[in-house]
Amino acid sequence: MKTISELYAAKEVENSKTYPVLVTVGIATCGLAAGAGPVIDKLKELASGNADVCVKQVGCIGICQHEPICEVYVNGERFTYVKMNAEKAARVYEQHILGGRPVEEFMLTEKGEPVQNLMGTTFMKLQKRVAMRNCGIIDPESIDEYIGRDGYRALAKVLTEMTPDGVIQQVLDSGLRGRGGGGFPTGLKWRFACSNRGQVKKYVCCNADEGDPGAFMDRSVLEGDPHSVIEAMAIAAYAIGSDEGYIYVRAEYPTAIKRLTIAIEQAHRYGLLGENIFGTGFNFDVKLRFGAGAFVCGEETALMTSIEGNRGEPRPRPPFPAVKGLFARPTILNNVETYANIAQIILQGADWYQSLQCPGCAAGTKVFALTGKITNTGLVEIPMGTTLRTIIEDIGGGVPNGKKFKAAQTGGPSGGCIPASLIDTPIDYDNLAKIGSIIGSGGLIVMDEDTCMVDMARFFLDFTVDESCGKCAPCRIGTHRLLEILDRIIAGNGTLEDLDKLEELATYVKSASLCGLGQTAPNPVISTLVRFRDEYVAHVVDKKCPAGVCKNLLRYRILEDKCKGCTACARKCPVGAISGTVKNPHKIDTSKCIKCGVCMATCKFGAIVKE
Repeated sequence: MKTISELYAAKEVENSKTYPVLVTVGIATCGLAAGAGPVIDKLKELASGNADVCVKQVGCIGICQHEPICEVYVNGERFTYVKMNAEKAARVYEQHILGGRPVEEFMLTEKGEPVQNLMGTTFMKLQKRVAMRNCGIIDPESIDEYIGRDGYRALAKVLTEMTPDGVIQQVLDSGLRGRGGGGFPTGLKWRFACSNRGQVKKYVCCNADEGDPGAFMDRSVLEGDPHSVIEAMAIAAYAIGSDEGYIYVRAEYPTAIKRLTIAIEQAHRYGLLGENIFGTGFNFDVKLRFGAGAFVCGEETALMTSIEGNRGEPRPRPPFPAVKGLFARPTILNNVETYANIAQIILQGADWYQSLQCPGCAAGTKVFALTGKITNTGLVEIPMGTTLRTIIEDIGGGVPNGKKFKAAQTGGPSGGCIPASLIDTPIDYDNLAKIGSIIGSGGLIVMDEDTCMVDMARFFLDFTVDESCGKCAPCRIGTHRLLEILDRIIAGNGTLEDLDKLEELATYVKSASLCGLGQTAPNPVISTLVRFRDEYVAHVVDKKCPAGVCKNLLRYRILEDKCKGCTACARKCPVGAISGTVKNPHKIDTSKCIKCGVCMATCKFGAIVKE
């Protein structure tokens, strides 16, 4: 066990380590998938034996479409290289690290000009990083680097300077609300569970079962800064009087699991988990539990049921988990991002955290996974109250290929679609609730003019139908009926009466389902019916899909005045639906056409249109 002074002596040692050149490579799931492994291997090979160069791994840097990313720190300057491979890495090493000449052609560009480092881009300038403050900076497998960034100082502070009630009050005063979707005040949840300290067994749980399509915020924090979650759980345990915690992480996150396992072992070795932490008599330990990918286990009672070794199904509430949770004991459950804010709130204070948001909005920052039809995909952490326009046009770089922004889906399958007319909406819990959406865990999917909103609603509903645990009839049966109606509409067999049925059934499923999955499953349907009703009407009355997405409502046609009779489309058609002679206009037999789009993609003259 290390004393507080011994622990922070490690910080001084870490800060005293300087290298003329530091090279970092983003080794998280996104980087590894893009080929970061060979990049860091090549750099380590070239730097072996060179005492002036340190090559290390870091977590996700955030601008994911540019992976693999390598950053060079030399002479007090930072240089960001993107879309790297082993050959490019070798050139950076030879030309920049050894030769002192930066390789501009491998750098980020903005408005056609190279940008020296990521921090100089609009993508980063408009962000404020709290939960992700260490991601892309430290080696996530080094506890000393975490300590070197004030890691575990908040835990030391609460154990030696604060009472448990004082900790809860500071979290309450900060205004931190749960970042997992519900937005419940974190301090209030802790206060509900704090009675009978030392007399009743209690648990602290972390929800790392991130299941929204397109969401990867929690995974990136676990892969880039796992100790921030462990430290926060220990602080929460002290506040409510717990000595045991569980992190429920999905098994599909092998890199996150590896780094959590290493972090827990390191924390034990340093005396930061286990018995008599910092010599204060406080005991706390953390265990990992792996989820099998069931979306419903993101619901707190289903998650706890799964930890207990049973099928993950929600329980009726009340009693709430703060009274009767894991193993029928008082339990608090927060998600990864919520915990990632705790240490900074303790160190910087509640007023500091309140100051981060835009005026009149919820406190703090929010991490979003920005995906879909957007130029800059990746993770963005922005002050609460930042407008959707700022996120999409400034940070995200706008919709590519000259297309128009149509809508954004926030909250994943549980959220709603925000139309272009509401692009200036400030993003926080209450503002989104007013327009029929939610923040959720932080997925933000951007859609352009080529997106069919009926098909989008069907996509999310199909997901929730598959993920329903089946325990309650409104969700088990009602979502199936909603999906059947949407299938009819997309197939061209819908009627105006179906739209009335959708609204009625969606309202019933929302009000009668047992847990949050069923209660929010109709949200994409309801929001698109309200905001894009004209598209539903076009599908059922005109039998047309305005976006040209729904296959059964499509027809491909060859324009005679543009067709050159080159026969390329006929030769590529997989079902022989195109006929015609050389140098004469061709025709498509609609009875044979399977609407695969190969002909349109093949034609070089723009002679084939989709109607």
